[in-house]
Amino acid sequence: MGPRYLLKAITTAAVMALAMVLAAQQPYPPSAEHPTPAWFVDVATKAGITVRNVNGDAENKKYIVEATGSGVAILDYDRDGWMDIFLVNGQELHPEQRRGEAPTSHLFHNNHDGTFTDVTSKAGLVSTAWGQGACVGDYDNDGFDDIYVTDYGKNRLFHNEGNGTFKEVAEQAGAAGTGKEWGTGCAFIDYDRDGKLDIFVANYLHFDLAKTPAPGSEAGCTWKGAPVMCGPRGLPHAPNILYHNEGGGKFKDVSAAAGIEKTEGHYCFSVTTLDYNEDGWPDIYVACDSTPAILYRNNKNGTFTDVAADAGAAFNEDGREQAGMGSTAADYNGDGHLDLFKTNFSDDTATLYKANGDATFTDETTEAGLGINLDALGWGAMFADVDNDGWPDLLVANGHVYPEVDSARLGATFKEPRFLYWNAGNGKFKDLSKSSGPGMTEPLSGRGLAVADLWNDGRLSAVVNNLSDRPMLLVNEARNSNHWLGVRLVGTVSNRDGIGARVVVHLATRDLVDEVRSGSSYNSSSDLRLHFGLGHQEAIKGIDVRWPNGEHEAFKAAGVDRFVELVEGKGAKP
Repeated sequence: MGPRYLLKAITTAAVMALAMVLAAQQPYPPSAEHPTPAWFVDVATKAGITVRNVNGDAENKKYIVEATGSGVAILDYDRDGWMDIFLVNGQELHPEQRRGEAPTSHLFHNNHDGTFTDVTSKAGLVSTAWGQGACVGDYDNDGFDDIYVTDYGKNRLFHNEGNGTFKEVAEQAGAAGTGKEWGTGCAFIDYDRDGKLDIFVANYLHFDLAKTPAPGSEAGCTWKGAPVMCGPRGLPHAPNILYHNEGGGKFKDVSAAAGIEKTEGHYCFSVTTLDYNEDGWPDIYVACDSTPAILYRNNKNGTFTDVAADAGAAFNEDGREQAGMGSTAADYNGDGHLDLFKTNFSDDTATLYKANGDATFTDETTEAGLGINLDALGWGAMFADVDNDGWPDLLVANGHVYPEVDSARLGATFKEPRFLYWNAGNGKFKDLSKSSGPGMTEPLSGRGLAVADLWNDGRLSAVVNNLSDRPMLLVNEARNSNHWLGVRLVGTVSNRDGIGARVVVHLATRDLVDEVRSGSSYNSSSDLRLHFGLGHQEAIKGIDVRWPNGEHEAFKAAGVDRFVELVEGKGAKP
């Protein structure tokens, strides 16, 4: 660790204490007049987040690259104890016809009072490219989180300089890619447990505008009889990529040696890391469009094997491949095992895979009450306990890819509402979307979605990046009497963010389980601090952490409704 990290470690406790004091202001305070569990209001404009997403033509989507949209990343880039927002942006198909300033991704600094300031230029992040996804992680363990951005074109790695600015270093770090692959989802992951974060990148396809057929010109360019953009079927696949962190700010492409390239012929989107078989080594789940999902099992020797089909996570319960978009993981039924949720194309359901505890999954979509809303096309999705009752709910962003669904009346709409599936705590969800506030019902073409406790008050908010439109900042203004706990991990031997760590919070009545992960949802990255709703429990018996290097520690937690910082090496050995 360098002196800069040590200084930050010394001041962390003071910063977090100040954050909790300021949180008492509670921007957009909850009110008893709104029904529990949730009443979401879009406060993006009031908060100062008004930039528009650019992905080709705003109205006419002639090519598939114009329709997939961009992700969101949440990070505390300046280590002030408050989460900031990074919105990925694309660009025009024909930049030479541009009028006005070039589009760029945007970084918004949290002002602690419910507003944000656009610090993109100040932070050195002005960069025009066809951005798709983003993930967050401190790859050089210097105490400041960095941002990796996937692109249609070469990917970008923004190194956090620790002074409020970033430097783009992808080429010199060896993590830019060839520019031929169309990068989508990504995640920082320490797959070999050496204490340094590696990078996994999901790729969609090889896209060449000059060689792509026009809408309606071929079999793969129609939908329900209407001419639409072509793809992905009929377009060339692109293999996924694994970059190993060599140290010294350098990465090495080990995709072939690690077995990542053995899974061929997929159009991949989102990445969710989890230890699905609970052997202490991180595995990788990838949602893929029009092809089976992938579950890369970590073989503990630097290689991976795709076991999705054998594990029951490649297809739905009918044995059918789906058009997967987003994915997320959590223990939705409280049995101590992490389950998976995947969003899919319209005329299909989303998919809920229940973990069986033996390294296999069962499709429980229908049984859990989620075999509904078939007209929606789902993208970003996150498990989030919106009412802190101890049971993770589901937030889903939706939006179609074909503008023609409106004009041709094809049984769907281009702009769609968001969904809130409330977890009843009995293995079932209830669709409360239409009764959970205007932030859920306003139609927009949603893509990336990330969640965070933006004001350190125990309420999870959601940021949605909408295709060719303005973003949303959804705040839950429904009041409840439930308690919560926020957990921030600091690795010392393991990677500094504790990405890959498994945390178990012991309550008097049950245990709560989660893992720290980068990436997930649809090409997005949420708050790296873990959030646990505690219901009416007013005390915590203890917290167990299995660090990314496999070591276990037990920690005490005094009080609830607060954040705790757990530092590797400071706990007790079990």
